[in-house]
Amino acid sequence: MKSLFEHSYNDLSDEIFEKIIEEKSFFVERIISFGQKTPENLWLTQNRAELVFLLKGWAKIQFKNKSEILYMKPGNYILIEPNEEHRVFETAPYEETIWLAIHFDKS
Repeated sequence: MKSLFEHSYNDLSDEIFEKIIEEKSFFVERIISFGQKTPENLWLTQNRAELVFLLKGWAKIQFKNKSEILYMKPGNYILIEPNEEHRVFETAPYEETIWLAIHFDKS
């Protein structure tokens, strides 16, 4: 048994990406952030849809085609469509932000 909230990482200067399960059409990962953000003017995209749950901490997410920046707190989730340009605008700088992301093929 494992915990989504407990880990043994001492160095969180880089985001931690851990795959929990991986199958042909999807994978689930835990992401641990500690003040990281996407560099300015860089937009992330992926071929799969991504359902993201924020479990601990807080984060701000920005989508290229929308003007508002979404503030996420524990319990919030968003669906990022395939090839939708987005970025992590900010994560909590003094505490861990823990995400659970489900990446899946959308038909």
